[in-house]
Amino acid sequence: MHPIIVKIGPFTVYSYGLMVGIAFIVANYLLTKEFERRKLAKNLSTEITLLAIIFGIVGAKLFNLFENWSEFLSDPLMAFSPGGLTFYGGLILSIIAIWIYVRKKNIPFLVVADAVSPALILAYGIGRIGCHLSGDGDYGIPTKLPWGTDYSHGTVPPRVMFREFNFHKYFPDLSKQFPNGVPNNTPLHPAPIYEFIMAVIIFAILWKLRTKEWAAGKLFMLYLILAGIERLLIEFIRLNPRILLGLTEAQLISIVMIVAGSIGWNVLGKKEKGKKLLL
Repeated sequence: MHPIIVKIGPFTVYSYGLMVGIAFIVANYLLTKEFERRKLAKNLSTEITLLAIIFGIVGAKLFNLFENWSEFLSDPLMAFSPGGLTFYGGLILSIIAIWIYVRKKNIPFLVVADAVSPALILAYGIGRIGCHLSGDGDYGIPTKLPWGTDYSHGTVPPRVMFREFNFHKYFPDLSKQFPNGVPNNTPLHPAPIYEFIMAVIIFAILWKLRTKEWAAGKLFMLYLILAGIERLLIEFIRLNPRILLGLTEAQLISIVMIVAGSIGWNVLGKKEKGKKLLL
């Protein structure tokens, strides 16, 4: 693990922050190209990227504080710590902010959402590389696969995550293998790398389909479905608390994304058919 890339005096470059920065740069480049193709204002891509950065970070932090409300009440200063970001909080607040912004400019939100979708999923995947390098607790359960990864030098050692997670209840077979707790150097599933690979695959699909003459919003609906499926599956091997029916909070949000995307896909598909019949 490499939580710190380089440190020169008071200047420190953290791997997570670096990858998040790269993610936004790549997303802005792709978004600019897509906006040009769609004949939208060039400066709009930069403005939307800035909104995504600001509200994405604020939303991710607020959502994380909400998840850890008791800890926040006991230590309010944790609101200013660089760690503790929840992706879905950032996604939700960013979507709201961008919707308000483009509405004021009289630009169809669904057109913008379609243009953003491929860049968004790729940026998410690049950000996950930062999670892997920093070892911030997004890793998975123990594995004997040859690519099992030692996260003992990460910012959140495995013993901490396994202690807070009800490991014995949800993984009884593995708990027999580690009756005294999971040692820090135990090879674990590199879940962030899995997510990066899946994000690249989803990006390739969305990028390929972006030129289809679909109803506005249909590509975004596909993003919701695929991104929801990706997170739903990866959570089965991650160490997040199960809060309902053996599912994590992220899985419940993922299910909402899949359902919303599926409904939107069908509604927009019917509109497409209606237009074709009129023609």
